[in-house]
Amino acid sequence: MINLFGERRMNPTPNATPKPVALASPIVELRQYTLKPGRRETLIEIFDTEFIENQEDAGMTIIGQFRDLDRPDMFVWMRGFDSMDARKDALGAFYDGPVWAAHRDAASATMIDSDDVLLLRPAWPDAGFDLSGLRRPSAAKSTSDRNGLPGLVEISIHHLRPGTGADVAGRFRAEMVARLAQTGARLLGAFVTEPAANTFPRLPVRAGENVFVAVTGFHDADAHANHSLAASSAWRALIQSMQAVGTKPAETLWLVPTARSLLR
Repeated sequence: MINLFGERRMNPTPNATPKPVALASPIVELRQYTLKPGRRETLIEIFDTEFIENQEDAGMTIIGQFRDLDRPDMFVWMRGFDSMDARKDALGAFYDGPVWAAHRDAASATMIDSDDVLLLRPAWPDAGFDLSGLRRPSAAKSTSDRNGLPGLVEISIHHLRPGTGADVAGRFRAEMVARLAQTGARLLGAFVTEPAANTFPRLPVRAGENVFVAVTGFHDADAHANHSLAASSAWRALIQSMQAVGTKPAETLWLVPTARSLLR
């Protein structure tokens, strides 16, 4: 084959086609737990040693768990499911199982509130989390780590009027994804509200929500501090457009992954 410059080019082979990335979990829960003062490390130890593999054995994906930098008594985590029906089955299997029964009281004793939960789906087809190739350390290797993994994860939650989520997501995708990469950040995922009814009512979710959620990763705190997107006129215009269709101020979570978080 001859290209436009008169150069001979080899025909592509079947193996040259990149394999599509398998994105994690079309249904995602974003969970924020308010804990009793000074009890966060206790819950992280229980969670990271007892709950991760057992939840995944029940059919869910434990995407990430985090210390909130601004709120020392907040534990933030995300888990995913293949569908709403799969969510019902997986949650039933775990919460009716022996591991939760054995550690429920100890975990619950750390908490004031565990009902701040958003049910989400990817904002566009490839906006879900790419967890391919990531491996979490074993529980035995991570028990001595009380500072978590390097890096910083920012979650921004924009509360929108009904019917505006698709437009906001489309504009964010078109105008911001490339700019994030240019300014030292990495878009880890983008989500909107999953409108389906809660298939596991034993665990409440925030009803009546319409949100756009962006999850962004930074190599370290310095990378975040030097992040220049906020100075961009395009970013300011997008934020103003979100505020124009917003129902309340946006939430911004500054998070550090625990030692066994997949998302980082």
